[in-house]
Amino acid sequence: MTARATRTGQRPPFTATVPGFPRIGAHRELKKAVEAYWRDPALASELADTAATLIDRRLTRATATGLDSVPVGTFSHYDQMLDVAAMVGALPARVDDIADHEPGSGPDPERDPSADDLLPTWLNRYFAAARGAEGIAPLEMTKWFDTNYHHLVPELDPARPFAADPSFLVAQLRRARRHHVPARAVLIGPVTFLALSKMADGTVGAPLDRLPELVDAYRDIVDAVADEGVEWIQFDEPALNTGHLPTGRDGEVSEQWRRLVAHAHVRGVRVLAQTYFTDAQRTVDLLSGTGVDAVGVDYVAGAAPDLSALPTSTLVVAGVVDGRNVWRTDCARALGTLAEVAQSHPVAVSTSCSLLHVPHSLAAEPSLADEPELRARLAFGEEKIIEVVSLARALHHPNCERLRRNGILADAETAANDEQAEQAEQTGLAAQPDPDGPAAAVEHEVPRRKGGVHDRAPFPERREAQRRRLDLPPLPTSTIGSFPQTPEVRAARAAFARGESSAQAYEAAMVREILHVICEQEKLGLDVLVHGEPERNDMVQYFAEQLDGFHCTSNAWVQSYGTRCVRPPILHGDVSRPEPMTVRWFRAAQDMTERPVKGMLTGPVTMLAWSFVRDDQPLADTAHEVALAIRAECEDLEAAGARVIQVDEAALRELLPLRPEDRAAYAEWSVEAFRTATGGLADHVQLHTHMCYSDFESILDLIRDMDADVTTIEAARAGFELVDAIAASDFDLPVGPGVWDIHSPRVPGVDEVTARIDHASRTLGPDRVWVVPDCGLKTRGWSETRASLDALVKAARKVRASL
Repeated sequence: MTARATRTGQRPPFTATVPGFPRIGAHRELKKAVEAYWRDPALASELADTAATLIDRRLTRATATGLDSVPVGTFSHYDQMLDVAAMVGALPARVDDIADHEPGSGPDPERDPSADDLLPTWLNRYFAAARGAEGIAPLEMTKWFDTNYHHLVPELDPARPFAADPSFLVAQLRRARRHHVPARAVLIGPVTFLALSKMADGTVGAPLDRLPELVDAYRDIVDAVADEGVEWIQFDEPALNTGHLPTGRDGEVSEQWRRLVAHAHVRGVRVLAQTYFTDAQRTVDLLSGTGVDAVGVDYVAGAAPDLSALPTSTLVVAGVVDGRNVWRTDCARALGTLAEVAQSHPVAVSTSCSLLHVPHSLAAEPSLADEPELRARLAFGEEKIIEVVSLARALHHPNCERLRRNGILADAETAANDEQAEQAEQTGLAAQPDPDGPAAAVEHEVPRRKGGVHDRAPFPERREAQRRRLDLPPLPTSTIGSFPQTPEVRAARAAFARGESSAQAYEAAMVREILHVICEQEKLGLDVLVHGEPERNDMVQYFAEQLDGFHCTSNAWVQSYGTRCVRPPILHGDVSRPEPMTVRWFRAAQDMTERPVKGMLTGPVTMLAWSFVRDDQPLADTAHEVALAIRAECEDLEAAGARVIQVDEAALRELLPLRPEDRAAYAEWSVEAFRTATGGLADHVQLHTHMCYSDFESILDLIRDMDADVTTIEAARAGFELVDAIAASDFDLPVGPGVWDIHSPRVPGVDEVTARIDHASRTLGPDRVWVVPDCGLKTRGWSETRASLDALVKAARKVRASL
């Protein structure tokens, strides 16, 4: 593509790119290869070959589509933050004794030996830091800003100096060179890496204190990039404008970035500072005097920044195609934005962020074949790249102004054409809410709740009613919801979905598994039971499949963390509940035991956070539609005899806006949605909610306003720090801090769990503490689940006896 000069006379060095790609493969090839390697390290060659194939396929596809600068280094075996930790020598000391990975023995003429370079020597230590191992605790995991991707939190020890090992990045760059790809090396930026890290236990200082030392290591990585003949390097620095940079650090950040850029220029490498998830004004201000060659700006999530502080030669990589949602771009509007930026700076077109957060391609999704109207409104990863290239061609077309005025683009496949919008409107896909539908019920219901008709009594009154009805011991034990899903359970569910078994056979299989789960819990001695959720594929998808207004996909996978992949439903229309969704399974379970069984639901905020949500009405309005559906289910569960109902809001913190000025409005509508969903419950029904893998200390007031009777929260992986934060806050309701990390394969010992329960009991008071795991147990095996829950029950009884 020949770039047209902007009004400033500057020709952009490249015109079309993206910050990063999905990496799991169109059919989750990476997930399968990594998990196979975990089970059998002898399969290392298969993992290397899979990685090479995925990287090669992505590189060649990107250039064939028309990208003229291709990000290289966004591939990861588990997590990009962990990649950087390994590349700068910052894996935790507790994995030091794990042996280096060594390539397979002997040459294989059928294989490309260079694929083995994609398995660095630190690979086994890397996986141990991510997952834990026998006697080795994993790194903490938390949300990547306000997305549903989770990253590992590096632990920094001042006694361990940073030392660059760029071999993994170099291996990827060499594959790009073999395919003659215009590569741009990509790495999490030094400020963001430190801002999202923590100090190792027992050490002092702040991670950002080590910025000069880390920049030294980054300069060594730049040297390796230069040695490969690569002309550009991208440093992802979202932390510069998302509130993660402490006050008083601006001058230091600018100075260290100046050092990094100057060194890159000496080596003939140009630097792109990539931001995303909110407006880039602070990044522009911080880096305007550093000599940075390009700045990536998210024009979807944030307002357009004032670029006047940047030299007119600075390339603006304009993210005008949404990298986080699945709707097609309004290309006429995007072209207008691009043309405006091009008045002052050279412009390259990009997505707003990495395509990590969207599915691979529409072509890989068979469920949309029968939904042509919906499909016409969608763009997954491959289609977004086409949109980027089409916009770049239109922007640099000699008749750009005419194209923009007329809304005409070079590629009809990605045009923001009026025909698609009209078609969507005619089919109701883009319609405003039905005036007699869910939205009208919201308008009616919320005033009734606020007026007191459906408000529950104050917590002290509810607590007494629940104590009389439940009669639980101090430090009651329970689980979060799901139990292991065996191959037999998954096979029964899949056979029914394919039409290969009858409804009666499917229901019988699920009831047998529920009976098994109930019996196991009674043997273990748990106080409040769950039915185990064998019928559920996912805590959001299960409900989306039964609610009007959602479309559930069959292969539109995105990475949540590590090898965990999810298929976010597409919420495209008005939401309503045609019929009860969980009652029959609850009744089956409760009929099997005298102990209380929880009714298990997913809350409205989490339903939105883990879906691709319609963008034609305020998120708050959609949340209330979902809340009314959940409310009806809550009332049906109560009528069926549920004494405890859990409404999970695992994603409550995730949707908290990054900009502080936007948070009050979010707090208001998210709490209102939860209380709309649960406000119809009788006082004697105990309401639980669950949250996991986020920083909850900053939203304890919001959680308090939700007014759940018990809040269970992930705590073990973060070292139980949350318990002390709760004690220091005004939060005064019962909590269940998770006492072991279910995402690690290790089984906790009784003494370990006892210490955590004792700490929580002494810190918060035994009448406020529930004893639970961190999260659901679906991904664990039965042997480790039994052993871990046995330790949990024994530890709870041990602490109980000491009260």
